[in-house]
This record gives sequence, structure tokens and C-alpha cells, in this order.
Amino acid sequence: MIVLKAPQEKLLAALQAVAGIVERRHTLPILANVLLRKNGETIEFTTSDLEIQVRTSSGLGGDAGSLSTTVGARKLIDILRTLPSDQVVSLTAAGSKLTLQGGKSRFTLQTLPAEDFPLVNEAVDFGPAFSVPQKTLKALIDQVHFAMAVHDIRYYLNGILFVAEGKTLTLVATDGSRLALAQAQLETDIPKQEVILPRKTVLELMRLLKDGKESKDVEGNTADAMIEMRFAGNQAKFSFSGMEFVTKLVEGKYPDYNRVIPKNHKNIITLGRATLLASLQRAAILTSEKFKGVRLNIEPGALKIASSNAEQEEAKEEIEIDYEGPAIEVGFNVTYLMDALANISHEMVRLEMHDGSSAALITVPEQEGFKYVVMPMRI
Repeated sequence: MIVLKAPQEKLLAALQAVAGIVERRHTLPILANVLLRKNGETIEFTTSDLEIQVRTSSGLGGDAGSLSTTVGARKLIDILRTLPSDQVVSLTAAGSKLTLQGGKSRFTLQTLPAEDFPLVNEAVDFGPAFSVPQKTLKALIDQVHFAMAVHDIRYYLNGILFVAEGKTLTLVATDGSRLALAQAQLETDIPKQEVILPRKTVLELMRLLKDGKESKDVEGNTADAMIEMRFAGNQAKFSFSGMEFVTKLVEGKYPDYNRVIPKNHKNIITLGRATLLASLQRAAILTSEKFKGVRLNIEPGALKIASSNAEQEEAKEEIEIDYEGPAIEVGFNVTYLMDALANISHEMVRLEMHDGSSAALITVPEQEGFKYVVMPMRI
């Protein structure tokens, strides 16, 4: 049976969309496979790692009829990548093997039974669905993802908190030393829903989400490509660009982020993001590998940045600023500052301080919903 016959790029695109979560080595060999379900000319591609399940479908020709099987996802992608993008490839099923053919190249691959593939049981108690443009969600994740913890014993920090309430969607990430918060407005008013998405889910969504105008309405006008979200007690479901993405959630109580965000700081500096980032990047060169500290001296008219290392080398930078407040000396992990500035797309940033021992607040004048809190360090 000819399972499909289509251009290489069309088959490769469908496989790459779902293969991001596939591990090359797994305790269950079948999880290295992609589940193919053929119905007529449409094939549904599904992958799973037991925590996340991704599904998409594509019309790829082939014989009429139905077929379900699984085949190694990475092997199939690696083979397709080596074939010309405009070449028509075919996939033929015979017994327990699939044969991929393109031009005079031919590859025979072993399959595993479709009924052995562990599909995720979808929750039945999903809350109300709501949608935002894909580029909006991608922008929110970009602005906070770097503050997620990595392998923290406080497992609830190893992900991003999503809070949908009223007409506001809030994303929060923290590793205990810094906190990033970004907000966007929803079109519909929805009851409060609060979930923690795991780190792997967040990174996969970043890979898949589109940040441009992708779809057309019935009149042929270009519209923002949307993503629909639904949350349940232990699961979240995302539908976008012909894909369905289901993930388990991180269980646990997220810290009260509102208590962490400083309020009423009186000492405020507004300056160019690119200028500050470049100065910090230069100063970071002479920080120690383990000790990434930089010292900021804020004085009337000037922001001075200094760093040094164990070899007694030092860097000094100075930026002119419009500031008339008291002098403040404070130390920070330079990586924490650079991460935030590198993921902001606006030209200007606002640095709000109280004194040298308090957390600093970085905001963006043109974007009310972004807040970044970083704790000071002793230098």
C-alpha cells in the first residue's frame, strides 16, 4: 500500500512540527517513533513522551484506505533532510516495514504496532477556551522564559505560571533570584484559571509558535494566526496552525509573585536598552567564571559599571543619564541583567531602585505589562 506520495518538504514540515519532543533514547523504544494514522489522503502524525503529546495532520496523497503504524521519527527526518526539497517521495507499507523512496534512493524501515503507542488520556474537566494571537503568546514567553529555574528542588519553579483572569493573561517565571512578569489583554472575560506549564512544554511552544501574520479569513484578508488555550486540573491543551498540543502540568503552589514586585521606588532612571546591554556585555568579559558580579554606581548624571576578576583585571564603563537622586551603589549578577535586556524588544528601559540592598525593578515605558525583578548580590 502506498501510504503517501508528496514533495519532500511537505512531509518533512509535518514531521518536524511534531518531532521536537521525541527523545532519541528512551526507556520505551516506541516513544522514539511517530504514530501515523492514514485515512484516505490525510495522514495524522502524533508523538508523545508520556508528559506531552503533539498532533498534526496533512493531505499527502497515496492510496485510498486506512492504515495505522509507528516508525522511527528521527530516522525518517534525517533521511528526508538529505533528499532534495522539491523531490517527490513515497512511503509504502508492506508487512512490518515501511519503504521510503525518493528518486533512486530507497530506505526500508522497521515499524512497531500502532496499538502499542501510549497516547495521553485527555482530561474531561477543561475550563473555558480562550484565544490570543500566536505572536502575542510567543512575545510573552520570550519576555519571561529565561527566568525559569532549571532542575530546582522547588519543582514548581521549573516552568512558567499562566494566569488567565478577567481580560488579562499573565505569565510569570522565577528561579528565586529574579522574577519576570509579562501581560497581554484577552478579548473575552474569563473566570480565573491558574496553571504551571513545565519547562520542556514552554521551550517546545517557543519553537512551534509563529510570530508573524499567518492565516487568512474567509474573504482572503490576512489575519493574525491565533492559538486557543484550555486548562484543566492537571492538563493544558493548545490548538494552533492545524496542531493540537496536550501537556501535563506541574503540580504545586506557585509563590505569590505580587509580593515580590517592588512598589513605589523613588529613584528612577530611563535609558537606552541597547546602550546598557552593550556596556554590561563588555563588563561581563572580565567577571570571574563562577562569580558573575558587576557593580553599578548610580550618581547624578552618570551610571558607572565596574567588574573585576581573580587575576586583578577590571573593566569600567560609564553611561550618561538624566538622574538627580541620591548616589546608590549596588551589585548584581550581570547574566541576570543581560538576560532581561536581550529579551526586550523596546528601545528604552526604566531602572527603578530604592537603595543598594533592595531588589531592582526593570520596566519598559512603552509596555505597561512587563516587570522584571532582580535581587542584588554582595560584591
